[in-house]
Amino acid sequence: MDQYTGKRLDGRYELHEVIGVGGMAVVYRAYDTIDDRTVAVKILKGEYSQNAEFLRRFRNESKAIAMLSHPNIVKVYDVSIGDRIQYIVEEYIDGITLKEYLDQQKQIKWKEAIHFVVQILRALEHAHSKGIVHRDIKPQNIMLLQDGTIKVTDFGIARFSHNETRTMTEKAIGSVYYIAPEQARGDYTDEKTDIYSVGVMLYEMLTGRLPFEADNAVSVAIMQLQTDPKPLREIDPAIPEGLEEITLKAMQKDPAQRYQSAAEMLRDIEEFRRNPSARFQYKCFIDEKPTKYIDAIDSVKNTEQPLYNDNYSYVEEENRMPRKKKKPVAVLVIAGIAAAFLIALVALGVMAFQKNRNQAPKDIQMPNYVEKSYSEVVNTVSSPYSFTFHEEEKSDSDHAAGIIINQTPKAGQTVKSNADVTLIVSKGGEPIQVPDISNKTQDDAVKALESLGLVPKVNAVVDDDVSQGNVVSTDPAAGTQVAKGSEIKVYVSSGKLDQTIAVPDVAGRSDSDAEAKIIAAGLTVGSKTYQNDTGKTKDTVISTDPLNGVKVAKGTKVNLILSSGEPVDVYVDLPSGVSRDIALKAYLDGTLYDSATVNPALNQTKTIIVKGTGSQHKLTVKLDDQDYRVYSVNFDNGTSERIKSKDGTYSIPDTDNKQTDGKQTQDNNKD
Repeated sequence: MDQYTGKRLDGRYELHEVIGVGGMAVVYRAYDTIDDRTVAVKILKGEYSQNAEFLRRFRNESKAIAMLSHPNIVKVYDVSIGDRIQYIVEEYIDGITLKEYLDQQKQIKWKEAIHFVVQILRALEHAHSKGIVHRDIKPQNIMLLQDGTIKVTDFGIARFSHNETRTMTEKAIGSVYYIAPEQARGDYTDEKTDIYSVGVMLYEMLTGRLPFEADNAVSVAIMQLQTDPKPLREIDPAIPEGLEEITLKAMQKDPAQRYQSAAEMLRDIEEFRRNPSARFQYKCFIDEKPTKYIDAIDSVKNTEQPLYNDNYSYVEEENRMPRKKKKPVAVLVIAGIAAAFLIALVALGVMAFQKNRNQAPKDIQMPNYVEKSYSEVVNTVSSPYSFTFHEEEKSDSDHAAGIIINQTPKAGQTVKSNADVTLIVSKGGEPIQVPDISNKTQDDAVKALESLGLVPKVNAVVDDDVSQGNVVSTDPAAGTQVAKGSEIKVYVSSGKLDQTIAVPDVAGRSDSDAEAKIIAAGLTVGSKTYQNDTGKTKDTVISTDPLNGVKVAKGTKVNLILSSGEPVDVYVDLPSGVSRDIALKAYLDGTLYDSATVNPALNQTKTIIVKGTGSQHKLTVKLDDQDYRVYSVNFDNGTSERIKSKDGTYSIPDTDNKQTDGKQTQDNNKD
């Protein structure tokens, strides 16, 4: 036991156990006897308490994070800088680091990755607004709670962003795998340094690997400076192209070519979440500025935009027709009638054309369905696709039955949104009989299955009769007929059962995976209850009862608390050019749901977290009681989409603007 465990600091904080050791401090789980809550107490290590440099940095950490108040940043409750002992009292985080989670999962789904990144960016947006740059963003400094909430921790080397540089020779600079090129050079660092680190983490989450790896830190630093990361879709083609573009833009070597703020990166992620097939075209740079390719979609968007002057007021183009001589009145009347008739014909033609154009199927890029489950594809494909699927079965020993092995049209081809699509589906190959590998060693069992073209998945189980390291059983059982490539669960004995068993940590896993892990531990699955508003997809385990780590008797029932779905984040872009407070009100299906005072000069976006059930909901946002934005919200799939307003404009006077010709200048926000 160390010198502080069991002690009480300042008559208030009872230190129970060490829960972490960092480069500068030891972290304890403690009990606050005054506020009656569990807290984390970070005590500066004794060897550093007399070191002026370390003491300065410890004080700086206190100063930095004490300024921050955000749900995605660890809270600071108390700070004590005494002569003998220095400590910080923080919010106790009952979770694991993002690093630990990535080590468990290896690669995570892109929806979960952006769920994490959005929270990290919101935390950084808040810190950057206070002039604080983290400079050590990495998975080890990101805590993940059981409900999916992210907490950014360890602002230990945070500095006020103005006039600060860091060099590779300074300690506690952070893992070299995540530092920006300017950090490796010892150049000026600012908010865009954190953006680069977020890009590296997003790359790792999506691909399951780091962009740069080498035998030593110096080599990695050189790669950060000189080597371009391998495109994500070359590692995993299933990663959406738009998300690849967002990641690589955040990881640009030149800070000027990255996202310039967390808010800017959040806007692109918001666009991607609304439309996962969106492409941002961040592929070429001219004159040091990102240039988007002009495609059909951009062209249509450009034609819909009105003309605006420098004050964002609408400007109509002047007609500069030459004057003509006056004609007789009768001629003018006849010409007017003819012109009116002609205009009516043109209007009818335009209306008919517009109707036909709106009803006509759109040109889209054919998705890739190969290697996916046929039943999953035909049951989940939705708008904007109206495909008619045709199934053709074919024997294929390399694919399990029901897996798509080919398609027509091919992925990437341009097709109509109502196209006929033929899917070639595997019937599987000749069935293989699962061999009896009970009591074989794990290595021998794995080799036996692999030689038959089967895929073993080893799970440890407690068994009193089978020697440790030998196979207890398989699932499917020996003698079962399966297709080539089928996964065979191999249960290997971990030895005899102790009198008590620790409840396994299954938070974040699917219902079926959690059941398997609980059973493998020698326990049984009890009741299942659902919890709302967890931020997790449906049937994801939120927690267990008893909690993970609690030791119980063999066969004890472990109850599962599962997620019933996830809330929807609606990002409202605020009007530009306005620098005063505006009253924002959000109405869900006509009922006031949220209200706040916003200032576009301080924050470019406002996030509204909407909770509910069902697929057809309308969220109306008003600014100063004027209609501003309308969104369609779908709680079933966790998405929102902005509905375009009729005129595409929004005007609100800014009290800071000057009067011109007796009228106040107004700001019009393009839709």
